[in-house]
Amino acid sequence: MALSQIDRNLLERCLNRKPRAWEDFVDRFMGLVVHVINHTARARSIRLSAADREDLCAEVFLAVLKDDFAVLRNFRGKSSLATYLTVVARRVVVRELLSRMSSARLGETAPHAGGEIPDPRPAAEQRLEDREEVERLLRGLQGTEAEVVRMYHLEGKSYRQIGEEVGMPENSIGPILSRARDRMRRSGIDAAAD
Repeated sequence: MALSQIDRNLLERCLNRKPRAWEDFVDRFMGLVVHVINHTARARSIRLSAADREDLCAEVFLAVLKDDFAVLRNFRGKSSLATYLTVVARRVVVRELLSRMSSARLGETAPHAGGEIPDPRPAAEQRLEDREEVERLLRGLQGTEAEVVRMYHLEGKSYRQIGEEVGMPENSIGPILSRARDRMRRSGIDAAAD
């Protein structure tokens, strides 16, 4: 199936960073990404929690955003955009599931019955223990990104609560957190090198 005119226009709007293009893209393909996540987990007999699904969705959309939409720029239009994104999403989800399962096997997190993926988010106690570290690293962030990290890591709010408070779609919170974590990790490495 060839690239539809609707998807061609959406793709062009995203690559040109037109207003609301990213939100329209996420709205159009969120169901597809969730379907790929569910199908991929089911095929591997892995039970996912709602938080796992949110995190995996965030990882997929973060992969699309990475390097100024490199994934979308590499799309050649020889298939439908949905088919292309299905392959991209499946690769991201498989990589993430394997990574999480390897971490569980290596003792980084306790294995869960039934093959359930452990929640990578810190428990309330862990969030409190890391408070000083998060506050130190927050100094390197600004604006909405800092606010989202603060609400999630220090106040323990859900993606939905954060989205409502900052006026963003809930599915935008995961990618913001992922980018902020990467930036915080880099600044932590830079600080450790000093």
